[in-house]
Amino acid sequence: MTDRAHVQTEIDTWGTILLVDAASTRVDEASLNTGIDEVKSYVKLIDELFSPFKETSEVSKLRRKEINIEQATPLVQEIWQLCERARELTRGSFDPWAVKKGFDPSGYVKGWAADNCISILKKHGAENIQINAAGDISVAGGFQDGKPWSIGIRDPDNKFHIVKIFEVSDGAIATSGTYEIGSHITDPHTGLIAIGALSATVIGPDGGLADALATALIVDGQDGAALFTQPELADYSAWVINRHDKTAWGTTNLPNSPE
Repeated sequence: MTDRAHVQTEIDTWGTILLVDAASTRVDEASLNTGIDEVKSYVKLIDELFSPFKETSEVSKLRRKEINIEQATPLVQEIWQLCERARELTRGSFDPWAVKKGFDPSGYVKGWAADNCISILKKHGAENIQINAAGDISVAGGFQDGKPWSIGIRDPDNKFHIVKIFEVSDGAIATSGTYEIGSHITDPHTGLIAIGALSATVIGPDGGLADALATALIVDGQDGAALFTQPELADYSAWVINRHDKTAWGTTNLPNSPE
């Protein structure tokens, strides 16, 4: 069997812990660690640009109307445009502009940035990669030997209980719900706390859009199933825990589950 270099690390960023797992049969641990160093620099930049809690971030300046989007850096302008597209695809149930104090793209940025971390590590020779940003997970290359990554979905009422497992080799899986920080998603249509679903998981090729769709499903609940009939979302699937009776439903194109 070919020697396999494997590194894991934790990065304190974005108000959470980013878990990084990277392996390769082509390069050594030193190369993987060089990639992880670049990831650390990248996520620091993302925090400095997008954090709504840092007064000096561009998002905070946008929220205070000290700058307009045309004056922002290209990365911030890119996210603005991607959020506009996500708002359109979710029919307004994901709306970073409909929050207190204005534009907050946090519900898109984590998944998007996790995808970019995958690209950075691939550039340094990593083949099997998982980036876990507290509910927003991007993976590449499977776990090893052709096996997919097994991603567990926790019970929102009991973090020690896994209620569903999905097997994903490449792409993203994003879960929104109460979990550690309680009910925090606002329904853009009403301005009140969203009550559509207790937990929503979306699997697809793009982490940012998966993140936004999971947020929208917390707002829409079962009505959100209709979103996935759009041709633009043909590669995305959803699994949702209903708020009131805690039953669950999923779209017809869910990936394999070992259960």
